[in-house]
Amino acid sequence: MSFIQNKIGFMSKLVIFSLAMIISTITHAANLDSPIGYWKTIDDVSGKPKSIVHITEAADHTLQGIVVKIYPSPGKDENEVCSACRDEKHDQRIVGMQILTGMQLNEDRWSGGKILDPVNGKYYRCTMRVINDGQQLSVRGYIGFPLLGRSQTWNRVDINKKE
Repeated sequence: MSFIQNKIGFMSKLVIFSLAMIISTITHAANLDSPIGYWKTIDDVSGKPKSIVHITEAADHTLQGIVVKIYPSPGKDENEVCSACRDEKHDQRIVGMQILTGMQLNEDRWSGGKILDPVNGKYYRCTMRVINDGQQLSVRGYIGFPLLGRSQTWNRVDINKKE
């Protein structure tokens, strides 16, 4: 093989590698702008972790969230149920429960859905927005107007890493 053919082969491989890296970087950056993933919920009063919620895209392209882990409060265990819920979720285990539904992208935030607080069994309208370079999710539950509500900041987690 001639020197020129080797050089062309090397350049082709370099271009392919570079394109793959660019695509990977763009894909990773796009994922950080999305709330899809795993989030550690933090209690807005105590500041302590409450659960891990897995947010996914539903068939209708809205977002939904399911509790995959809880950090039980003293005297309770991982099998805690929603005793305060008054619908089909009454006495359902919190782990595995869908607490976030119907979230739709609206400019820079997700809204139009609802969130369930398993502690009191109540549903709230909800808005959420990815912040801090995709590492946190600002979640606001409210009745009526967003000004009349509570906010929490959830932290993105990698479930493959040990805590």
